[in-house]
Amino acid sequence: MSMSPLDLLLLSVGLYATGAILSLLLAGNDEKAISVSGVLGALGGVAGLAAALPVLISGTGKTVTFATCFSFADFVVRFDLLGAFMVAVISLMVVATSVYSLSYVREYVGRGAWAMGLYMNLFVASMVCLVVVDNAFWFLVFFEMMSLASYFLVIFDQHEEAVSAGFQYFLIAHAGSILILIAFFILYSKSGSLNFETFRHLSLAPWQASIVFLLAFFGFGAKAGMIPLHGWLPRAHPAAPSHGSALMSGVMVKIGVFGIIKVGVDLLGAHELWWGIVVLGFGAVSSVLGVMYALVQHDIKRLLAYHTVENVGIILMGVGAGMIGMATHHPVLAAVGLLAGLYHLLNHAVFKGLLFLGAGSILFRTHTKDMEELGGLAKRMPYTAVAFLIGAMAISALPPLNGFVSEWFTYQSLFTMSHDGIFVLRLAGPIAIVMLAITGALAAMCFIKVYGLSFSGLPRSAHAEHAKEAPWPMVVAMLFLAAVAILLGLGASVVSPVLVNVAGSLTQLGAVPQVAYQSLLMPGNPGQAIVSTPMIILLLLVGVVVALIIAESGKSVRMSRRHGGDSWACGYTQESHMVVSADSFAGPLKKNFAPLFNLREQLNPGPMLNSGVARSIRAAERAEPFWDAVLVAPVLKFVPWLGRQAQKLQHGDFRIYCLYVVAALVILLLVTVLC
Repeated sequence: MSMSPLDLLLLSVGLYATGAILSLLLAGNDEKAISVSGVLGALGGVAGLAAALPVLISGTGKTVTFATCFSFADFVVRFDLLGAFMVAVISLMVVATSVYSLSYVREYVGRGAWAMGLYMNLFVASMVCLVVVDNAFWFLVFFEMMSLASYFLVIFDQHEEAVSAGFQYFLIAHAGSILILIAFFILYSKSGSLNFETFRHLSLAPWQASIVFLLAFFGFGAKAGMIPLHGWLPRAHPAAPSHGSALMSGVMVKIGVFGIIKVGVDLLGAHELWWGIVVLGFGAVSSVLGVMYALVQHDIKRLLAYHTVENVGIILMGVGAGMIGMATHHPVLAAVGLLAGLYHLLNHAVFKGLLFLGAGSILFRTHTKDMEELGGLAKRMPYTAVAFLIGAMAISALPPLNGFVSEWFTYQSLFTMSHDGIFVLRLAGPIAIVMLAITGALAAMCFIKVYGLSFSGLPRSAHAEHAKEAPWPMVVAMLFLAAVAILLGLGASVVSPVLVNVAGSLTQLGAVPQVAYQSLLMPGNPGQAIVSTPMIILLLLVGVVVALIIAESGKSVRMSRRHGGDSWACGYTQESHMVVSADSFAGPLKKNFAPLFNLREQLNPGPMLNSGVARSIRAAERAEPFWDAVLVAPVLKFVPWLGRQAQKLQHGDFRIYCLYVVAALVILLLVTVLC
């Protein structure tokens, strides 16, 4: 008997929950806990993919309602196209990270590795439930579970920086949760229900809908890590274990994007033009500043965290263009914009997850995240080097990999907006295009630096000198994601029609435009642009073959003039410290754009929140003695005084005690008669 998508979805969540429970029960045996957690997590991911793919391919979802003891908290599961897409993204990443954890987490044996399995499985289960639940109460419950589980992953190492980063993440995440809660409360007050289906049919005044949108945008934007709400992200992601960083950066921040789409597009219908402009603007600023801040980092995981800010910005640019298309009733712009955002959401999960796993492998073997202490790893860790190179090329949007395709669709949505929009859109479109182009150029520059410093040249530390390839589960996980990145690029003509159907289910503006024909991609209008990723790879291969033929034909001449010995370095022997450093690579950019780098601290709300908490603690410390002096101290003085007064009545004379009894009886009789 075959299982339905909902059955497979339930099985997936059940496997995650079982993995969490068994990890807890195996608290005394870290080795078994690692194996059980990893295997059940991978199986849960496979079940999640098996549940989501049929829904995406068929284009039909299903909604099921389970009654609870509380009328406001019906457990409604809406497994629609958007929910199935998010489940597929989560599940894909969980398969890779779970396999990776089978070796990586053994570094934590004896340090509570069982707890990592508990938190990871709870983290994933809460995300899967969150993207398919269709009730605001349960949405907030799972949102909080996700935030708490990820918080415990951030502080897992318990060193000072991890605890501090976790505290900042905790504050910003819950500040965002409060904004989301207020937005849902406004919708509840107007509809009388917490079910999202009632929210979809509300007719709110424009100012009311705008308030709800802004609350949700900034609330979910804090989780997405968009600028200026990004301060927690470059601290929390490096602090978490590397496979946890891959899930947090690759998947969890996308829950923020999902929330913006859910409220702004699905529930509110994106009726206001300025909503889309706001999303587009924040996305453009986040993309440029994110990659600039990444370029000056030495810590490889911190650098990747800033690139998450950049790529969330690119995703928001596509989503903003789609929302503008909905507000202006431009079905092609709406569909292509949302397609670009969703495609880049998927692509970023894959290549950023791959890069974080690659960084984890480097850390696993060299015990450092500082690129200044790496070098020469391509010879010592060849599989990691190949996988990391593919991820670096994908995030730099080099064809024909997946990052190129989604950014190409983003460009096309902005071109469409520039051609067919009103004046403000014709102005905003080119500005956004320029900012996206700057982002792409800086991203390529950044990953030339990362790959060159980490994998090329000579080793610059003893750890790099003696590094060796990561264990096979870690290598398999990285090569799996590298293969997916290649397939999502070469197979874009197959993936794009599926994702444009997801976008069409959200816009509801009629038939979706054609975005693929055979191996060709087009932005709804073949007259605007056409590209073929298989043709690009074919031309690249031809170019490589031609170059090899030319090189081989002149080999005999070159060999006759070749000299042996060390590389020439201006008369000195080549040494490791002669290579380009991270500081020298990004120094000119940092100097020329110093005001923008200063904004990194000025726009960060983390210090303000930390200062507010510190002031609250100091106020509580001042308030505590005040109440002690006003309330507690007088009571403490009164009780002994009362005891001393009572002692005066005790004379030790039995006759006096009898008199007390008689007096008490008389008083009681008088009270009874008078009442």
